[in-house]
Amino acid sequence: MADIPNPEDETIVTSHREQRLRRFKQVPIRILVPNLITLLALCSGVTAIRLGMEGRYELAVGAVILAIVLDAVDGRLARFLKGTSRFGAELDSLADFVNFGVAPAILIYLWSLNSLKSLGWLVALCLAICCALRLARFNVAIDDPDKPAWMMNFFTGAPAPAGAGLAMAPMYLGFLGIIPDGHEVAWAVLPYTAAVALLMVSRVPTFSGKTLGSRISRDLVLPLLGVAALVVVSLITFPWEMLTAMSLLYIALLPVGMRSYRRHKADYERRKAETPAA
Repeated sequence: MADIPNPEDETIVTSHREQRLRRFKQVPIRILVPNLITLLALCSGVTAIRLGMEGRYELAVGAVILAIVLDAVDGRLARFLKGTSRFGAELDSLADFVNFGVAPAILIYLWSLNSLKSLGWLVALCLAICCALRLARFNVAIDDPDKPAWMMNFFTGAPAPAGAGLAMAPMYLGFLGIIPDGHEVAWAVLPYTAAVALLMVSRVPTFSGKTLGSRISRDLVLPLLGVAALVVVSLITFPWEMLTAMSLLYIALLPVGMRSYRRHKADYERRKAETPAA
């Protein structure tokens, strides 16, 4: 007499088959590409640490700047390709801590602050720690559902890439010959580095470029392409002059960003007060 098939056995076999299929589930390429760029940025940041330990400071700073550029590309590319994921967000945050917290702190310490021994190392640690705290606060703020739309135009404190670029500004001056040696001006670099670290964890509103570039007028396409090309060529030809100018421009825009933030906040609160309660 033939055995009667057991429905429970068939269910178990089907469940095992589904588990094997999930194990080999295909992942879209559009999700992998932004993560690959993030990993390249991480490689650039870690390489900057190695170059700094070898005393090749110009190449080391260039590697951090490359990481900043790649960091600006991966997020926009992920949104463009609709390849955003929780994994990519966590990977990006960890890479940012290494690239914009650890690497600049070590470079500044080796180039200048190590002449102050433990005090210099303490300030370098503060730069890395403040970068980690700033990234943690940013990740928490993303999940805030009550955040008004206009606040997307501003960061709270200096973002990690801008903080890294500002922290290395004394090195730009050293490469230009304005500062003869980083160790000779360590007492001036010390408070400046501490100020940049505090700026990252401060409540100072700064401009955000995340909402820019989604839509532009047709009449502005060619002028913007020309300006972008000019900036890139100038940055390659005169890197330290351009980075110094960009750092000074960012510092000069801080009070402008604060005034713009207060104006937007006042308008928002006025409209909110004028809106009748439901």
